[in-house]
Amino acid sequence: MKVDKKSLLLYAVTDRMWLGSNSLSVQVEAAIKSGVTFLQLREKNLNFEDFLKQAKEIKALTDEYRIPFVINDNVDVALACGADGVHVGQSDMKARDVRKLIGEDKILGVSVRTVDQAILAQKNGADYLGVGAMFSTATKSDADTVTFDTIKEICAAVTIPVVAIGGIDEKNVLLLSGSGIEGIAVVSAIFAKSDIADATAKLRQLTEIMVQQ
Repeated sequence: MKVDKKSLLLYAVTDRMWLGSNSLSVQVEAAIKSGVTFLQLREKNLNFEDFLKQAKEIKALTDEYRIPFVINDNVDVALACGADGVHVGQSDMKARDVRKLIGEDKILGVSVRTVDQAILAQKNGADYLGVGAMFSTATKSDADTVTFDTIKEICAAVTIPVVAIGGIDEKNVLLLSGSGIEGIAVVSAIFAKSDIADATAKLRQLTEIMVQQ
């Protein structure tokens, strides 16, 4: 399965920080039903068995709703649960090594911050790029922001689709109009909200407007 750029419109990245009394599966299903088009399972603190169990639960949902599902920075879990692919950052396993492990049919996403990183990621087999942080974000307190001009240059330098990530929400998403991105990736803008369905629906509507401008 290769990535369709239309599926990158509203890309959700999970974070169990805001679970409360809900399960991750309940939150994810609410988000998908309300407009999420792509899902990344991000777990930094689970052991392999628990990570795999969670991944299988989420994959059942993404299969049901027919949206792409990737695992953040864990090739073993991705392969074991049958995920559609893997997403890696600059400090994770090298893109070319991930591509060798997952094969040509799986989706490979890579986080980048510069034009040089973007070109190299594409050369090494990336199917899409995540660029950010676009705005200051509580999810990654150490993430420096990327300028509008830089993301525009990245979009112009590669032929694979680009999504913006980092501090994006309904208040600032329209500021990304004209950048060339295919969509946005968000964490707290969906999963930190008390009404996930409503937040997702509003963000989906605004993102559709943004990519057309």
